[in-house]
Amino acid sequence: MKGVVHMEFLEHGQTVNSERYISTLQALKLRLRSVLGDKDSILQYNNARQHTSRQTQYALRQLELTTLLHPAYSPNLAPSEFFWFLQLKRYLKSHHYDNDEEVIAHVRRSCRGQLSEFFADGVRQLVKRWRLCVDLNGDYVEK
Repeated sequence: MKGVVHMEFLEHGQTVNSERYISTLQALKLRLRSVLGDKDSILQYNNARQHTSRQTQYALRQLELTTLLHPAYSPNLAPSEFFWFLQLKRYLKSHHYDNDEEVIAHVRRSCRGQLSEFFADGVRQLVKRWRLCVDLNGDYVEK
């Protein structure tokens, strides 16, 4: 709840497949261990194919990462649709960049510039949205 624990950037033209996502999960697990020690953490992700593949599910079990499943038809539960990423999209859209390095620098700067309360508020918003989804028995939740 205090901030971003792990951040990676893909090379230009690279896509995320199960193999790449598992590599990210392995790096995340190491980073979580160094930042949180033995404290519990929960990974939330959406239903993209690379997140739900057999290889990824096996890796999640092997890495002992606790996950919060993403209900179908609930795009408003994805952090990329409401929290830091939405604000980041607006921020990046309002600037001009000459190369990828400038974009990466701005993303890092934006992340470092947020107070821990900003991230805690995002988690509280997620909990509120999840409760609404549970109360509706998984039905689609309007924004």
